[in-house]
Amino acid sequence: MATIIDTATIPIDASHDADTASWLYNALDCFITADVYNAILPELDEATRPTYELSRALQAPILDMNMHGILVDQHSLTENKIMLQAEINRLETQLDRIVRDGYGTMLNWRSPQQLANFLYNYLQLPRKRKRNAKGEMAITTDRKTLEGLSIYTTAKPFINHMLALRDLAKRMSFLSTEIDNDGYMRCNYNIAGTNTGRLSSSFSDMGTGTNLQNVDGKLRRHFVAPKGKKFANLDLEQADSRNVGATCWNRFVESHGEEWAGSYLDACESGDLHTMVTRMARPELEWPDDKSGWRAVADQQFYRGKTYRDVSKGLGHGTNYLLTPESAVQKVNITIDAVKEFRARYFGGFPCIPEWHKVVAQDLINYQCLTTIWGFQRYFFKRPDDPATHRAAVAFEGQSPTASEINHGLLQLWRGGRRFPGFQLLVQVHDSIMFQYDEECEDEIIPWALQALRVPLILKRGREFTVPTEAKIGWNWGDFNDNPKRGFLNPDGLTKWKGHDTRTRQQEPRTRYSLR
Repeated sequence: MATIIDTATIPIDASHDADTASWLYNALDCFITADVYNAILPELDEATRPTYELSRALQAPILDMNMHGILVDQHSLTENKIMLQAEINRLETQLDRIVRDGYGTMLNWRSPQQLANFLYNYLQLPRKRKRNAKGEMAITTDRKTLEGLSIYTTAKPFINHMLALRDLAKRMSFLSTEIDNDGYMRCNYNIAGTNTGRLSSSFSDMGTGTNLQNVDGKLRRHFVAPKGKKFANLDLEQADSRNVGATCWNRFVESHGEEWAGSYLDACESGDLHTMVTRMARPELEWPDDKSGWRAVADQQFYRGKTYRDVSKGLGHGTNYLLTPESAVQKVNITIDAVKEFRARYFGGFPCIPEWHKVVAQDLINYQCLTTIWGFQRYFFKRPDDPATHRAAVAFEGQSPTASEINHGLLQLWRGGRRFPGFQLLVQVHDSIMFQYDEECEDEIIPWALQALRVPLILKRGREFTVPTEAKIGWNWGDFNDNPKRGFLNPDGLTKWKGHDTRTRQQEPRTRYSLR
């Protein structure tokens, strides 16, 4: 049994000089850490020990990323802030005018109280409530609520303005994040920050920076590689879907056979899951006999820029994770009957999915604990028969393996990448990792990195399972764009690696701290 250290027996007060107090604090940190370690060791078993060992091993690459950060092009960032503020001013002026002219009142769109008063009293919209932090049902004006209320004609122009202003304000807040004196933005990754094993992140130890795992795609171009270096962003392709398939295989292959248990995993590994699902859900479309022509049919426009394939992708992913038909209707422009028809065809094509939902519910009742295909365990302490607990459990078993794969890949990249000039891990975002390297070693490091990120797993009956990877390379974190009709030009952005990149850098970092 570990000894409990009573820190009160080592008083640290004003009688100690600064050096002595620091030594005492450090000694206590060591003693208490050792005490915790000795208490944890006997609790580890065959399931939990690998998770613990991986968490310990991740400390080195995580600390490396925490300390390094990502270089910011402060010139482009400042330009963007000026443009955003001008757009905010324009929309605020428009909103003030239509509120004043239409209803003879004023509205501060940043105030939830004023917004609720305007929507529910002036516009007489149905009152929407949501459980708040105190557990009470209270009036809400969150984004989901506003999107739902936008179906009312009288409310639509006001809500469209408010949603646009909220998006712009969020971007402006990020652009105003404090950057360290050397021109880099840093964050602090938490290895044990989530129930699924994913990393979480927040501001740095110095109080600067922010959550770099949640940067708006339109703002990523401000993060740039130092002179002579380049970024590579590695992605796990369809990781969550493939892991659902692997989970179903392991759960059912012994009881239901390979064809039934592997129906979804086989579709994932066929090359284009979402086109296959579209064909299954939309048989009325004109599908050619030749499979090479299926993607063109699936990519036909359905509604407001979304293709049939986009809708099938969203509905399929939501169906895997127990999205209700009522919630699905809010995401896509189809009737609830159409959603129910999609679910029926989806479950008919992949019978292992609804069966997986059933056995997860039963495991919650029997054990209150689930173990993923990677051996990651989680206990569920809320009511096991609560639908919310069921949804959380299904999401955990399907999505946690992605965290295991990306974390193992992160460790492999860090251990092997140091032999390449200029290699430096920068950021990990759910199912992707970005690092930088010296440009001259690109043709060698990218193929190696793609292989290093592949983390094979042997499923039941000896089936080898690996989530494939792809790489994008460029001189800033934004997506490549050379067409002004598609938005902001970004010739230095990330583009898919196809064996060699013929581009040359168009814009060097505009900061005093470009070299490091």
